[in-house]
Amino acid sequence: MTRQIYVNLPIKNMDRSKAFFAALGFSFNPQFTNEQGACMVIAPNISAMLLVEPFFQTFTKKPIANAHNTTEVIVCLSCESRAEVDALVVKAVAAGGTAPNPTQDHGFMYGHGFTDLDGHIWELVYMDPNAAPPQA
Repeated sequence: MTRQIYVNLPIKNMDRSKAFFAALGFSFNPQFTNEQGACMVIAPNISAMLLVEPFFQTFTKKPIANAHNTTEVIVCLSCESRAEVDALVVKAVAAGGTAPNPTQDHGFMYGHGFTDLDGHIWELVYMDPNAAPPQA
C-alpha cells in the first residue's frame, strides 16, 4: 500500500479558499469535497483538506490557531524548477495571498513561499540534485 498524506487546514470561507487555490492550478477531488471541506489535490498521494473552521473544530478539543497571528504549521512543497517556484508565488499574490519573505537562493536549493488567504504559510522549494554539496 502506498502511503498518502492529508494536511488538514482550517479555513474561514470555502468558496474564497477554493478560488484562491484553483488560481494556483490545484484541483479538487469532488468525491471528498462539500460545503464543509474540500480535498485539494497536490500530488497523487498528497492532499490538503481545507476545512471550514466549525467543521475543523470537531476534530480537536484545542482552540484553532489564528494563522495570521501564530504559526501552527509550515507546508513545504517541492517544485520541478526555479521557474515553477517563482510562478506559483506570482499566482498566489495575484489571487490575494502575500509573499512575506524574500527568495532564498542557496545554489543547489532555491526557495520562496506565500501566505494564503487564511494565513497558512506555504514554502516552495526546488533542489538541484546535481548541484547539492557532497555528503561527508
